[in-house]
Amino acid sequence: YDVDGKLPNIALMKLSSYHKQQGDEVRLCLPLEFRLFDRIYASSIFTYSSKEYVTRDMVCGGTGFDIKSCLPSEIDDCDHDYTLYPDFKQAIGFLTRGCIRKCPWCFVPEKEGYIKPYRSIEQVAQGRKEVILLDNNVLAHSHGLQQIERIVELGLKVDFNQGLDARLINGEVAKLLSKVRWLRPLTMACDNEGMIEPVVKAAELLRRCGCKPQRYTVYVLVEDVPSALRRVTVLKKHNLDPFAQPFRNKRGDEPSKEIRAFARWVNHKAIFKSVSWEEYSRKM
Repeated sequence: YDVDGKLPNIALMKLSSYHKQQGDEVRLCLPLEFRLFDRIYASSIFTYSSKEYVTRDMVCGGTGFDIKSCLPSEIDDCDHDYTLYPDFKQAIGFLTRGCIRKCPWCFVPEKEGYIKPYRSIEQVAQGRKEVILLDNNVLAHSHGLQQIERIVELGLKVDFNQGLDARLINGEVAKLLSKVRWLRPLTMACDNEGMIEPVVKAAELLRRCGCKPQRYTVYVLVEDVPSALRRVTVLKKHNLDPFAQPFRNKRGDEPSKEIRAFARWVNHKAIFKSVSWEEYSRKM
């Protein structure tokens, strides 16, 4: 039971592969179908997701239930069973786990620890030509950089879905990234005002190296609207495309009305380009 994912749930796909190897029949189920199954695994990514249909007899895992939960190694080593998500055509997975940063809002340092190698791009892709990678900081480890080189060699299209750390994009890395075929525009993050300079500098390096498309997406964490406004104003000036993400604490508390409105303003591009925040906020 995939509680909350917009993307295929990796843990459930690994569980499916494992159980099929044992001769079991496995498929995704909806709440109305629960009574048909002998065992149900419920996986939740987000702490704030509704657990309305989760029952005590389910095997529950994922950060949305327990940050310490993890798959046994014999299951984690299984390939992803994409037949659970027949309409999903890309591969999805991680090359590295963990991170060198300790951002206070992020579960990764506590859950996964310091960055380490995890899989090769061949293991993730499983023969598919388009790959969504979920690494938290792939540029922070030599293994991640080696796998990007391999991605270039294989001609795969990729999306580093969680964004790239602008502080780690130097001339050499920018040159490597310019050779990548992008499934979606390259993404970085500007979570605080201290990140403005690294993001702008990284964008200049990437453009100089011919990394396309040159209008890069930048995630903007919105915890404080005045700070976020200053960040999106600078990003817009440098022809970067901000995407506002309302801040949620680790409990998953709902963002304020003002923060949600700010995110709508930024992410609705026609409005963002033509209406100032002052005008938009007056109409709230």
